[in-house]
Amino acid sequence: MEAQAAWTVWGLDASLAVTDAGMLAAAQEIVQSVLADVELACSRFRDDSELTRLQPQLAAGAIVSPTLLDLVERALAAARWTDGAVDPTLGTDLAALGYDRDLVSVQVLPDDPRPQGSQPVPPAGSVRARRVPGWSRIRIDGRTLTVPADIRLDLGATAKAAAADRAATEVHSQLGCGVLVSLGGDLATAGPGPGSPGAAAPGAGPGAGPGATEPWQVLVQDLPTDPSQHIALDPGSAVATSSTQKRRWKHAGADVHHVLDPRFGLPAEAVWKTVTVAAPTCLEANAFSTAGIVRGFAAVEWFRSAGVTARLVDQRGSIVTTGGWPAESNIVEVRASRG
Repeated sequence: MEAQAAWTVWGLDASLAVTDAGMLAAAQEIVQSVLADVELACSRFRDDSELTRLQPQLAAGAIVSPTLLDLVERALAAARWTDGAVDPTLGTDLAALGYDRDLVSVQVLPDDPRPQGSQPVPPAGSVRARRVPGWSRIRIDGRTLTVPADIRLDLGATAKAAAADRAATEVHSQLGCGVLVSLGGDLATAGPGPGSPGAAAPGAGPGAGPGATEPWQVLVQDLPTDPSQHIALDPGSAVATSSTQKRRWKHAGADVHHVLDPRFGLPAEAVWKTVTVAAPTCLEANAFSTAGIVRGFAAVEWFRSAGVTARLVDQRGSIVTTGGWPAESNIVEVRASRG
């Protein structure tokens, strides 16, 4: 029988579903252990995280742990897949916008004046100066990571997606049951789907036994007022939603959000309320959903030419789909594709 658990982590809603209720507690322990490892490796908001501790040494090159190295490599992969629309080198820009502590604190604290010498947030549609892509300046040699002194890494988005992938994989590997892990809009699955004959069998793989590919039922909706859609997600696939609605705060009198356009180091124009992408991994889904926000109107043709399975909701609530994502509002099967 399927069982679920929910909690809050990193200021985000987290949830877990497993196909064997007897394994829920063990599965949640595994997921939380993975999340703790990721946070300790790359959090911008913890003085004791590896990334914070090594920051002064990175310009000359520093040997990093396998966990941090893997997270940086995955972030750079996302940058390559999206031609730099997703860039893990925006830490300084986010801090300049007031996102220098966990988002809950940013949202509840009074509007901060911008740091001395920083530039004001320009209005949407204004002319912005382009910059050299920071991600292309990161160097990895074995376990030595080199980051130029003027760059500060922010692995938040890709690390969250990578954590969902890793947590789902670890639960299935250790317990054998089917699992769905959700972290603030990023969903990863592993093992057989709910209701499958082999769903609770230790060691059963994604294709074990008849009916082992029964899908997960997932609701795609950001805010209660947004158009909703139920999808049937193939086991072993992932879905990620990037939003310009939830993670917002006031800074220097401007309403800003957390998805930055790397070309300018400023919040991307909010053409889309949300962009949802289905892909083989949560990392890929998150990379393309974030890139969809950054690319704005141009994302539609890009997704269609690349075969990305996506659902984009504009500010009026109108929906555009690409890559075979069905437009119907009833339950539909979504097969992940990669651009």
